[in-house]
Amino acid sequence: MKHWLVGLLLLVPALTHAGPAGVNTVPTEDPGDQVYDRVYQGLEGAKFWVVFEADMGRRMETVAPDWGADYNRNKLTSVKSMVFCNLWWTNRLANADPNLLGLCPLHLRIFTRDGRTTVSWPRLSTMAEGSPGLETVQALDQELLEIVRRAVTPDKLHRHLALRLG
Repeated sequence: MKHWLVGLLLLVPALTHAGPAGVNTVPTEDPGDQVYDRVYQGLEGAKFWVVFEADMGRRMETVAPDWGADYNRNKLTSVKSMVFCNLWWTNRLANADPNLLGLCPLHLRIFTRDGRTTVSWPRLSTMAEGSPGLETVQALDQELLEIVRRAVTPDKLHRHLALRLG
């Protein structure tokens, strides 16, 4: 039993998949609209206020005739965006290095392809390399990653563990 639990815990970091060096990606099999709602609620619950939302997939559909064969070559079925801020983190970034205010507001995308939904957003620490505020940005990166992971995998791991261990 302990070996099974250790193995499962070793898989938790795999909930974030490698993408391009400057991009975080967290995939799931859940429908895009559900993931979007959970990420929105997770951000708002952590006082990251969502200040703008855009359904980029629908907007792209409107120009599909103009783009012809170049339209949606990856066959995405949904692309939505969120722009969000947190006053406390804005203050921390300003205190660490005022130039880091260029990272605000923060943003992410949620897209669906072949029934698989992915949340993606910039890895802020990649952009802050060389800044005296790098540690602050790394902490912000970690908080955002935890918020998104919890939203993408809400209690699934905990329910599974409870069933297996209970």
